[in-house]
Amino acid sequence: MFEALYLLAGVAAGVLTGWLLAGIRIRALSAEVVAARSRAMAAEGINAELRQQLNQVQQELNDLRLQVVREHQARVRAETSLEEARNSLTEQKKLLAEATQRLTDTFKALSAEALKSNNQAFIELARQVLEGVVVEARGDLQKRQEAIDALIKPLKEELIRYEAQVRAMENARQEAYGSLKRQLQELSQTQQLLHRETSNLVNALKTPQVRGRWGEITLRRVVEVAGMSPYCDFVEQVSVETEGGRLRPDLVVKLPGGRTVVVDAKVPLKAYMEATESADENAWRLAMQRHAQAVRAHMQSLGSKAYWSQFTPGPDFVVLFLPGESFFSAAVEQDRRLIEDALASRVLLATPTTLIALLRTVALSWQQHHMAENARQIAEAGMELYERVCKFAGHLAKIKDGLQKATQSFNNAVGSWESRVVPGARRLKELGAAMPGKELLPLSQVEIALRELPPERERE
Repeated sequence: MFEALYLLAGVAAGVLTGWLLAGIRIRALSAEVVAARSRAMAAEGINAELRQQLNQVQQELNDLRLQVVREHQARVRAETSLEEARNSLTEQKKLLAEATQRLTDTFKALSAEALKSNNQAFIELARQVLEGVVVEARGDLQKRQEAIDALIKPLKEELIRYEAQVRAMENARQEAYGSLKRQLQELSQTQQLLHRETSNLVNALKTPQVRGRWGEITLRRVVEVAGMSPYCDFVEQVSVETEGGRLRPDLVVKLPGGRTVVVDAKVPLKAYMEATESADENAWRLAMQRHAQAVRAHMQSLGSKAYWSQFTPGPDFVVLFLPGESFFSAAVEQDRRLIEDALASRVLLATPTTLIALLRTVALSWQQHHMAENARQIAEAGMELYERVCKFAGHLAKIKDGLQKATQSFNNAVGSWESRVVPGARRLKELGAAMPGKELLPLSQVEIALRELPPERERE
């Protein structure tokens, strides 16, 4: 009996010991579950921190949209934040996996044969709780990943559009640079060509024959611009015989009334070109003085030719034409009395501008002359027409008199017809002497009066 009691006491002690051990193990499992929940709360804290980081990314995205210049920096910050978030998510997944593994190992250790039947329900409950926590954590991680992707997608699209704009700007810059390079090359070629042509022109103008021909061409162009065409208003290369020899002015402009204006073109270019090519101020001044002396020499030579004595009626002055405004201004600047002395010699210094004004005045005088000539011819034609009209009116009066006489004679004949011929004809018809089917046609007198011509004063 005592053995049975001892056996019961041993069994009770074993059960109590097992229960105590199971309680210890259960408390240990509860501690593990609490630790797992603490880790989950830590994960929530990390998620809150991630939300804060995502808010910062959103703020950076707004700043990026407002300031395009800072897009590159925002992109770097966003990519860095995204990488940190992904690393944090990866770390959280790793921590959850480690916690799951530790819980699984712990449950396996507690699933000994002695406690297997007693703790199976608890283990199943713990597994369900753990799986729920893991599923919830995975769901939160998926949502956070989707939220991050939703926030990053506009930034990514904005960066792609920015890269496209930068690429387009770079292409446009390359095209503009290529076009500018081509234009600069063309400009350089044009400048080189212009330099060569200028050098050729300068070398050509150093020849007296070329300078003279250039002056004549410029003079012709000025005359054309002024409207004084060769076939009506001027004659080129007219020569006159004098005691000193043959004189040949470059241009003789005809004026109304038979008067003329003599124009002679001179190109004193040698000293002027030396001045423009000189880099020294003293040399430039000396060359300009020689240029003024050359212009004065041409003026004195032209005045000594006395063209006004070679044409009848003679011109009041002779025009010395300089084919460049700068030639004239440079000479006058060096020789202040040049214009006064030229006028005293009956020589008028002219440039293309002043000669055009002079020739335009001549053209207007020709127009006035032609208008006066046309008015004179119109007056003569009017007088002749008036004389013819007077003669025509006399003829009409004679026709009127003839018509009146013819009308009077016709009316008299009709009266004789009605009073003498018609009664006799009717008598013959009554006697049967008339031809059958023939009737006398009735005649009536003309009573339309002729219209009188207006008096001569009204006709005038």
